[in-house]
Amino acid sequence: QERMPQTPPFAAMFDSSGYNRNLYQSKEDNCGGLYYHDNNLLSGSLEALIQHLVPNVDYYPDRTYIFTFLLSSRLFMHPYELMAKVCHLCLEQQRVSEPGLDKNRIRKVAPKILQLLTEWTETFPYDFRDERMMRNLKELAQRIASGDEMYRKNVQQLLQNLIRKLATVSQYEEVLAKINATSTDRLTVLKTKPQSIQRDIITVCNDPYVLAQQLTHIELERLNYIGPEEFVQAFVQKDPLDNDKSCYGDRKKTRNLEAYVEWFNRLSYLVATEICMPVKKKHRARVIEYFIDVARECFNIGNFNSLMAIISGMNMSPVSRLKKTWAKVKTAKFDILEHQMDPSSNFYNYRTALRGAAQRSLTAHSNREKIVIPFFSLLIKDIYFLNEGCANRLPNGHVNFEKFWELAKQVSEFMTWKQVDCPFERDRKILQYLLTVPVFSDDALYLASYESESPENHIEKDRWKTLRFVSEV
Repeated sequence: QERMPQTPPFAAMFDSSGYNRNLYQSKEDNCGGLYYHDNNLLSGSLEALIQHLVPNVDYYPDRTYIFTFLLSSRLFMHPYELMAKVCHLCLEQQRVSEPGLDKNRIRKVAPKILQLLTEWTETFPYDFRDERMMRNLKELAQRIASGDEMYRKNVQQLLQNLIRKLATVSQYEEVLAKINATSTDRLTVLKTKPQSIQRDIITVCNDPYVLAQQLTHIELERLNYIGPEEFVQAFVQKDPLDNDKSCYGDRKKTRNLEAYVEWFNRLSYLVATEICMPVKKKHRARVIEYFIDVARECFNIGNFNSLMAIISGMNMSPVSRLKKTWAKVKTAKFDILEHQMDPSSNFYNYRTALRGAAQRSLTAHSNREKIVIPFFSLLIKDIYFLNEGCANRLPNGHVNFEKFWELAKQVSEFMTWKQVDCPFERDRKILQYLLTVPVFSDDALYLASYESESPENHIEKDRWKTLRFVSEV
């Protein structure tokens, strides 16, 4: 029995330079529209790159190549168009009908085709929400299964895993929709400042360490649902060789990525709301110190996204203007955190801390040490600039594969981080509060802030008057 080609883990996929040093290369490749330099694939025609993806009796593509090409190919064609071409080429390999083609040859290539389909369905399952993709996959899989009883089980397994994955995603999206429906701004109209708050974050969870752990639960769950292709699809533009039609213009499939960015915004507003709500200055100062401790613990865990959301919530104008409140706060710890996340020199301090966490993750002995949750908006920005900074195609029409190695390297690092299981115990009550408690809008935050500490200048006084008038109407 032919052994299936081995799949290395994501962490081992790219070496430090971003290129793969052991790309399979045969003499025909350089003649077949692929261009190499020092054994690194730098560019190729789209057709040659597709050909390079499809295994044959003597060849199975390197895993870095599979990931890089499946990730970047959507800038040039729909995944279902690629799938159709791959199916066509696989069937060419498998011409069962031809007399004299020995069964042994088919037996050798079938597990390789099956492995390619497994890699595709496991790494980019969302591609298969498209019925055309699913149809092609099933046809090719059935064709492989019919050739040999041995593969029937493998094919069934592949399809079951994929269907299970897609069902889980649909459930997650339904849960998100429910959460969003419950937490819509029910507090935007704030007539007078509430004298007694029914519940606040400290009554729900008085331990900042536990809160940081619950935030990490939310972060890891949401990260886990982001497909690698969403990074590329967020920036899809028209392909010049594609008759002006944008590959993904019809529907950008970046729902999970967007939901994650929305979570960051929600957390920032939640922090600002919790600080602006209490009537007493002493209580407000206590809430600020509490969040400083939460942020510090997030930093220790490696949860940079929650850390940044908390800092940005505390830096919102309605919060930062509360000078009397801040005067009661011991800010030394906050200054250290702000220094860590300082945007100057392109977030140099944060990037150093992130590298440290990534290093720790590689040698980790426990899930806790494996946690790396990057400051997500910056990750997207980096990928965006990498994409904008280089052309997708070279002047000769070749696909600029050198660029896509770099893109895939960044995304594959993210793939390693998103697969970590959260080691902390879940607390449903706290999670429920974090995800559904109503938060103030900008106007409500300012109103609450002015009620706490009176306006200091004409601009603030005018704004306060307007807000009060609007809230009373």
